[in-house]
Amino acid sequence: METALTKTSEKRQVIFLAILLLLWEAGSEAISYSMPEETESGYLVANLAQDLGLRVGELATRGARIHHNGNKELLQLDAERGNLLLKEKPDREALCGATEPCVLHFQIILENPVQFFQTDLQLTDINDHSPEFPDTEMVLKIQEIAQPGTVFPLKAAQDPDIGSNAVQNYTVSPNLHFHVVTLSHSDGRKYPELVLDRALDREEQPELALILTALDGGAPPKSGTTTVRIEVVDINDNAPQFVQSLYAVDVPENSPLDALVVTVSARDLDAGIHGKVAYSLFQGRGGSQPFVIDEITGEIRLKGALDFETTSYYNMEIVATDSGGLSGKCTVAIQVLDVNDNAPKLTISSLTSSIPENAPEAVVAVFSVSDPDSGDNGRMVCSIQNELPFLLKPTFKNFYTLVTERPLDRESRAEYNITITVSDLGTPRLTTQHTITVQMSDINDNAPAFTQTSYTLFVHENNSPALHIGTISATDSDSGSNGLIIYSLLPPHDQQLGLASLISINSDNGQLFALRALDYEALQAFEFRVGATDGGSPALSSQALVRVVVLDDNDNAPFVLYPMQNASAPCTELLPRAAEPGYLVTKVVAVDRDSGQNAWLSFQLLKATEPGLFSVWAHNGEVRTTRLLSERDAPKHRLLLLVKDNGDPPRSASVMLQVLVVDGFSQPYLPLPEVALNPTQEEDMLTLYLVIALASVSSLFLLSVLLFVGVRLCKKAREASLGDCSIPEGHFPSHLVDVSGAGTLSQSYHYEVCLTEDSGTSDFKFMNPIIPTSLLQDS
Repeated sequence: METALTKTSEKRQVIFLAILLLLWEAGSEAISYSMPEETESGYLVANLAQDLGLRVGELATRGARIHHNGNKELLQLDAERGNLLLKEKPDREALCGATEPCVLHFQIILENPVQFFQTDLQLTDINDHSPEFPDTEMVLKIQEIAQPGTVFPLKAAQDPDIGSNAVQNYTVSPNLHFHVVTLSHSDGRKYPELVLDRALDREEQPELALILTALDGGAPPKSGTTTVRIEVVDINDNAPQFVQSLYAVDVPENSPLDALVVTVSARDLDAGIHGKVAYSLFQGRGGSQPFVIDEITGEIRLKGALDFETTSYYNMEIVATDSGGLSGKCTVAIQVLDVNDNAPKLTISSLTSSIPENAPEAVVAVFSVSDPDSGDNGRMVCSIQNELPFLLKPTFKNFYTLVTERPLDRESRAEYNITITVSDLGTPRLTTQHTITVQMSDINDNAPAFTQTSYTLFVHENNSPALHIGTISATDSDSGSNGLIIYSLLPPHDQQLGLASLISINSDNGQLFALRALDYEALQAFEFRVGATDGGSPALSSQALVRVVVLDDNDNAPFVLYPMQNASAPCTELLPRAAEPGYLVTKVVAVDRDSGQNAWLSFQLLKATEPGLFSVWAHNGEVRTTRLLSERDAPKHRLLLLVKDNGDPPRSASVMLQVLVVDGFSQPYLPLPEVALNPTQEEDMLTLYLVIALASVSSLFLLSVLLFVGVRLCKKAREASLGDCSIPEGHFPSHLVDVSGAGTLSQSYHYEVCLTEDSGTSDFKFMNPIIPTSLLQDS
């Protein structure tokens, strides 16, 4: 109930306000503002508080608001400052269309107390639109008989702008026939009319295209264009005219029926039905004529057989008539020609289908030619293809002989197709052709040719017997037995090689087989020659060089040069108890008869009496101490070393070393027997060994000093490179080194044994190579 009463009260207030508003509008004077359209939003229209005579802020306290009265909400009120602002950009054409002036009515309502003010906003037009024609092209059809001064109305351009910004003038592109005038309707709108200045001629120019431009009065003015296409409508004001007044034609007497003799053509400058021409044949001299004409195309065709001996000439008149009855005439003169209606004839008298290659001027064929025609129609020319190595030689009257121009090569070309062409000299020429096939028989004029001048074959050592190691191949361009190739091994220059026991060859296909297992260490490569002989008579042959390279397998285990493992007593190395860590105890020297990576050796310490006391360098076999010796360390040590190559699978050898720890090099060497001695015997033996060791060291030192002095005096030039070392000039025994020179130790190595002046450490430079490393790498 309360809600219904409230709604009724609100409706009464709204009705009351509306009545007050109408009364106020009837009795109050409006406040008017003016602004151009397209003004940006936020534009200050006016200070409303000042125009209404109110204080700043009074609009806000009195609850001022704008009533748009159904208009678009263009304005907004800043009640605090009293400013009337533009809410969005106005478009006069969208709001008022063609109405002028464009005035929008608003009301300002003050609620406390209630007061109304009428406000009018006038939008002035700006030139923001270009004239636009309703169509991009206008088509006018004008007859060519139209007189100058004739007026043709055109569609007007539309411009939403008003006043001076609307369309004010029309222009047309420069031309010889028309100009445009601008006229006004009663409401002031401008429209164009096209005026003919000069008579049209469709035969001269059947169509015109003009550019019509509409200009408005803005500053700057804007424009719009359209194309006015004028089609000139034809009238029958031209008679048909033939392209030629006389058509002279030659027709052969053997022309078939319905053959085209000639086509006459007449043109009528009129268009449409006035320009369509019909052709007809007038009766000429000579009575009935064997010709007919197509009334649409003007083609004159043969409807009866021609005979030069009966009638050799025809003369006719042709008429072309348009739909209006206008006509034109021409003359057709037809000359009947005697034709060459007999082709030459060729008769073969003798023919050889196969001739041997390399035969000079061999006779292939003998033939004759004939033609029953007379004059030039009976004279003949005989020829063959230019690119063939054959000649045509005339003999007696119309007889010809076909011979070879030069010796021929069957391998270059085995067959020739020779086309003999006989033509007469008539018009048109008649031609007869005859094709002869000639085969070249082979002679043995080509020796077998190997695909390569030399072959290199690779085979791994230890191969299985009768192993196929490769194939040689030769070709022979001859045919038959002349091209049959037989392969063979040629006797080697080196009779000691024993080639027959190493290699065999398949005489039919050139396959090579290794007869026995090869050993890389004994024979790394060998060469021999093979021959290829054809089956011709006499037989021809050729040779090729074959090189067999034996590839190394890892079939040899490393061999230890030092210490010798087959000695009766094991080698014992001395180690001073005061030796520093890294002290060189000895160096294991080993070689491998294999090559490449199969001969790359590495060293490894497998077992030691005192683990952690000794180490071996993997690449050079040097055995060194890793720490200082203590009193607790045993006086004798046994080391087990492994020497392994880099083959696949790897091979190895073991080395047993005995190291005796002594207090100094003055202490005699005391080998420990396998059976323990009693204490008294041990002391006596130790004393003896110490004396022997002292004498040995003293002798070695004295010998080293003498050698040093001798080298310094005799070989002063080597002082910088060799220092205080003596160089043995000899080689290791040949059975202990790599025969190929590719192993760990080769015959090209020299080694030096040097004793340093510092007797405290007593290091040995044991078997170091004195050849520069770069030379070793190059080798």
